[in-house]
Amino acid sequence: MFAAQIIVFSRVLGFGVMGINIYYLATGFVNWLLHNDLPKVANMFIGIILFLLMPISLIAVVYLTFRKDTPNPHVEKKLGNSSYHKPCPKMASSSTTQKPSSSSSSAPSPKLNFDVFLSFRGEDTRYGFIDHLFVSLEGRGIHTFRDDKLDRGGEIDQELSGTIERSRFSIIVFSERYADSKWCLEELTKIMDCRKEWGQTVLPVFYHVDPSDVGKQTGSFGKGFAKHEATINEEKVERWRAAMAEATNLGGWHVVKDKGYESKPIQEIIHFILKRLKPKFLPIEERIVGMKFRLKKLKSMLQIHLGHVYVIGICGFGGTGKTTIAKMVYNDILCQFNGSCFIEGVKNRFKCRNDRHRLLQEVLCGLELNSIVDGVDMIKDRLNSGKFLIVIDDVDHWDQVQPLIDRCIWFAPGSRIIITTRDKHLINLCQVDESIKVLFYEVDPLCDEEAIELFSWHAFKQNVPKEDYMNLAKRMANYAKGHPLALKVLGSSLYGKTIDEWKSELDKLKKCPKKEVNDLLRVSYDGLDDFEKDVFLDIACFFIGADKDFVLKILDSCNLYATIVIPVLHDRCLITIVDSKVQMHDLLQQMGWTFVREKDPRDPSKWSRLWDPNDVKNTFSTKKVKNIETISLDLSRSKEMQFTSKVFSKMKKLRLLKVYYSAHHSRTRKVDKICLPIDFEFPPNLTYLHWEGLEFLPSNLQGQNLVALNLKSSNIKELWEGDKDLPNLKFFDLSDSQQLMKIPKFSTMQNLERLNLRGCTSLYELHSSIGSFPRMKFLKELDFSWSGIKELPNSIGCLESLETLKLIGCLNLEKFPELHKSMKCLKTLDITCTPIKELPNINRCLGALKFLFLGRCSNLVELPEFQSNMGSLRFLNLERSAIKELPELPSSISHLTELYSLNL
Repeated sequence: MFAAQIIVFSRVLGFGVMGINIYYLATGFVNWLLHNDLPKVANMFIGIILFLLMPISLIAVVYLTFRKDTPNPHVEKKLGNSSYHKPCPKMASSSTTQKPSSSSSSAPSPKLNFDVFLSFRGEDTRYGFIDHLFVSLEGRGIHTFRDDKLDRGGEIDQELSGTIERSRFSIIVFSERYADSKWCLEELTKIMDCRKEWGQTVLPVFYHVDPSDVGKQTGSFGKGFAKHEATINEEKVERWRAAMAEATNLGGWHVVKDKGYESKPIQEIIHFILKRLKPKFLPIEERIVGMKFRLKKLKSMLQIHLGHVYVIGICGFGGTGKTTIAKMVYNDILCQFNGSCFIEGVKNRFKCRNDRHRLLQEVLCGLELNSIVDGVDMIKDRLNSGKFLIVIDDVDHWDQVQPLIDRCIWFAPGSRIIITTRDKHLINLCQVDESIKVLFYEVDPLCDEEAIELFSWHAFKQNVPKEDYMNLAKRMANYAKGHPLALKVLGSSLYGKTIDEWKSELDKLKKCPKKEVNDLLRVSYDGLDDFEKDVFLDIACFFIGADKDFVLKILDSCNLYATIVIPVLHDRCLITIVDSKVQMHDLLQQMGWTFVREKDPRDPSKWSRLWDPNDVKNTFSTKKVKNIETISLDLSRSKEMQFTSKVFSKMKKLRLLKVYYSAHHSRTRKVDKICLPIDFEFPPNLTYLHWEGLEFLPSNLQGQNLVALNLKSSNIKELWEGDKDLPNLKFFDLSDSQQLMKIPKFSTMQNLERLNLRGCTSLYELHSSIGSFPRMKFLKELDFSWSGIKELPNSIGCLESLETLKLIGCLNLEKFPELHKSMKCLKTLDITCTPIKELPNINRCLGALKFLFLGRCSNLVELPEFQSNMGSLRFLNLERSAIKELPELPSSISHLTELYSLNL
């Protein structure tokens, strides 16, 4: 109100002070000229020069004080030459653009109530551009002030002035009649004052007007100012002109009439503002390694451009980086949604009833709720308003997301819900409607290079290991197997430690994992029931790398319900299934070992499972073995030891026994380390017996509970005399038992599914009972490869469930048995490298056959006719057989409509 008077008073006072200074300066200078010892000519020359400079400097001060600000011609030219403009470079460079000038006041910034203040001429844009802009801003969660008063005077009131001060951004929409309004010009001046005073960001929009007319106040803007000059004091009009010229210099958006859609500049304005609303971005640690590629992959799955509602589950066990990548993708894409919400730590917060209400309030952007049901009703109204991005972090129970997911149909098309969890089954439950797209993203471990880099940042504060520590660093990274949390914890704990301390830590880790890592992983284990825990421990201590179907049937026979339990472990990311093999991350396996040791870490005789050769030897020496359920003994890592019947007779609980050599170990050394007495007896309740290199099989073997019997690489000549009842045996492996000459009747193995006699070079014949026994209906796989088999009994053609028959390298086998019509399941037949001369008419019974391998059959000169019922055949290999030319193939090969590969 008194701004003009204050400015006049300041100028008068300034000139007064300046005059006094000039007076004293002049009198002092004249006095010096009169009394110095310089020649008169020199004094005259100095006096003339200085007295000329004094009025020049005075004129300059007056000019600078009263000069008018003028538009920047360069900016005018830039804005005037195109139909549509993005923010100019200085506006778009960072969120700190448009800082207050150095001369601004040091007064504290006001509390911000609005994100955006809109300044506009209502007659021009209220019901068009401004309305669209306002709705779009609010729809994206940008709190916007729009003054809807139609009757306004010349002076803006104190309330509106305060609103401008409490806004982060001001958008000034210059339209044709903008300069006609004294109210608009007062708003403009106040906005530019806030920019100088507190650094408010100002965004000009030139709507259907030429930016050069705005900057120079020509055209309709010149006419508007001319009217004001006739009724308003000149000083105020000049302030308005200066504010308008300054706003124009900021650059902005030029919306040309009938040239392009107005939605485009609106979206760019929104994007510009959202990028600079700092509180909406989530903090992420500085050194993130290996996440860029994973972020790109996750974003490609989100397909933001599509209109469906997507639910994406980010899955993985603890410490793999689920929350980190969720925050990264949230920060990266939130500006493309009308609203966004990141709810962290749901598992812990959901335990408190009050926090359940707060979780819904966060989704609703702070609305007050009285109950869950109340919140759900409000969600419907809020989420229908536009695309939403919601991230729910660390979910471990369906109840935590069900109220939201059950109502996914309320979400506007294009919305995305991201859930981080250790349980993939929870994501499956999100398929509540056909219109909802449910996807999984499983966080992969870091590769070797990424693991080394992340570890090095924490262990050495640099991205590569120190030269002296290189090998140790690689061993540490290999121990963590790409697990981000483990790499960070290990690296931080070893920072500044000596090489000897590093070596000691590596040795310690073999027995005792890092507590911080183990505690995080244990959360998943603690959520399992007793059966799930038992299956998890059996896999960790016994079945890593085993075939899934094999594990299922063994553990089902132990009454552990593995058929339902193993999928649960897989969903909770505690195991993986790779190529039908059960796998587990090394850290999870070590966690399982830790649980087994918990009863007494120093006394393995009290453990339920043994896997370390030293622990096995120590336990057998104490003869305290009654608690042991499983033993997995790698003889390639142990010294010679002796087993006694007395020790084994005490193992009443022993279910699983595996005595083996590592795959890389030489076969010739598989017979030296186990000494069994003649009267040796196996425990009676064994479900799985695997013993490599066995010299003899005790005649009193109790096999009623055996499901799998593996005696590969044994020196056994004959298994047992007479019949032995093996009613539950499903898997029988005698491979590489080169001295084996005879196997028993199959009538005692009515449930047998797989028989492996591969490499049994002394075995020349097979008992005819293999197919003739009526109840032998489950046998699926036979492997006689590289054995001494001379002839197969015709009864083998009666195996109605047989799916795989391998006779590779059976050099004594010249005749292939007749196949019966009942053999309708055979999918793979491999007689590669055999002297077989002809195949029987196989077309009548091999309708399911997919793989037929006849390579290197040098005596096979022709193939039987192929009938139309063999349309399933996909791979036919005749490589290096007697059939070498395509014309020798029967014309009926055209019946093989599914044939994918033909090798000649």
